[in-house]
Amino acid sequence: MENKRRNFIKSTTLAGLGVGLAGNLSLYANGMGKAGGRIGIIGLDTSHVTAFTKAINDPERPEFNGFTVVAAYPTNGSADMPASIDRIGMFTEQVSAMGVEIVGSIKELLAKVDFVLLESVDGRRHLDEALPVLKAGKRMFIDKPISNSLVGAIALFEASEKYKTPIFSASSTRFAPESVEIAKGKETVGTVLGAHTYGPAAKQDGHLELAYYGIHGVEALFTLMGTGCKQVTRFDTPVSNVVTGVWEDGRIGVFTATPEGGKAAFGGVVHGSKGVAEKVKILDGYDPLIVEIIAYFKTGTVPVSNKETLEIFAFLAAADESKLRGGKPVLLEEVMQKARAEIKKT
Repeated sequence: MENKRRNFIKSTTLAGLGVGLAGNLSLYANGMGKAGGRIGIIGLDTSHVTAFTKAINDPERPEFNGFTVVAAYPTNGSADMPASIDRIGMFTEQVSAMGVEIVGSIKELLAKVDFVLLESVDGRRHLDEALPVLKAGKRMFIDKPISNSLVGAIALFEASEKYKTPIFSASSTRFAPESVEIAKGKETVGTVLGAHTYGPAAKQDGHLELAYYGIHGVEALFTLMGTGCKQVTRFDTPVSNVVTGVWEDGRIGVFTATPEGGKAAFGGVVHGSKGVAEKVKILDGYDPLIVEIIAYFKTGTVPVSNKETLEIFAFLAAADESKLRGGKPVLLEEVMQKARAEIKKT
């Protein structure tokens, strides 16, 4: 009896160790339970891939705590988009020169990494390229724009929920230190009562007009104003596009976009309960964004909610709809309902 009891204890103890070991291996396989992780890139047709890789792989950057970009899949790019197809070769060479392994498929990439940066410059590609990553359960940052359309953005978040894998997308303007300080209630500004951001808004076929590059200035507007935009009115002139949003609490936020090809600098003005902030720096390099991406990879906690990102895209869709209607106001709820109905049909 004593031998049987000892064998039972031994077998159950080993079984328990096995379960614990398997659980830990599972955590490590998903990039959790350790200080750092292996990062892979999908899409090498944007300068972001070189900037991000250089920063993350810099041994002098302790805030990235062992995270390393180790592999990248260039994709075939988008033949109908010069900004994509004409730059793949150049950025592939540059990333490879940084010691990153170039692989031939998303499947091959996923076998080598814990986390993913989806960098394809064409938002039309993002859903198809994101699905294998979501199915693999790997946390992913999707660079701007998250999609070419509101329908695509909704579909991505629905897929994220289906596969129980978080996704995060944002412009680098989202975390500009001055904007964040004002949004939190800067002493000299107080509560934000209204804001005006401005910047270039070059367009790309197949995308909402302001999604491709205007997203930077629009996301900066939401950083300052917060969520709660109710309706949008767009007024175009030969030299600018002005999009005015009315928030539920009566505040007004304005984004002024330059025409396609415009080179106007980024900036903003904020009216607060205690004062006015002029020449607000809404863009301050990539570092603040990269820090947030790495923190998200570590924790799985997204710094910008799905709800807010979808509201931004509803803002963009409402702006296009307002233009089609000759500058009449368009409710964000209307374009959201239209997009969700379209998804149900397909």
